[in-house]
Amino acid sequence: MKILIVEDELASRKYMSHVMESYGECVLAENGLEAVAAFKEALESNSFFDLVCMDVMMPEMDGLEALKKIRALERLYGIEPRFEVRVMMTSALGDPTNVIEAYYKGGATVYLTKPMDISKIHETMVELGFSKQSTE
Repeated sequence: MKILIVEDELASRKYMSHVMESYGECVLAENGLEAVAAFKEALESNSFFDLVCMDVMMPEMDGLEALKKIRALERLYGIEPRFEVRVMMTSALGDPTNVIEAYYKGGATVYLTKPMDISKIHETMVELGFSKQSTE
């Protein structure tokens, strides 16, 4: 599994990388511009991402704009909607405007509010079909 982690704060980027490396290979980006470039490079090299974990508020290009550009790239490359990358948007903002923007206008798969703990991330990975529910 290949995961793109997009987070402008170093501590959050390291935390997400640490948590997500148990699920697969992580590629890191600091803002939306880097995310779109990494996503396009992956498409061009036929090495697709399975999951994008992206913060909403970032410099250069925010997560919502980056998500729209990622979805546009998928259409450009002929990727059918059922094969689109799954996107986990993250934010300290839990207000309805951001949630609606991410889901309905951007095409996010899931929206998590910070702070996030390992159990919530694992639960989300189970919901997305990337992990099995623990029987403990």
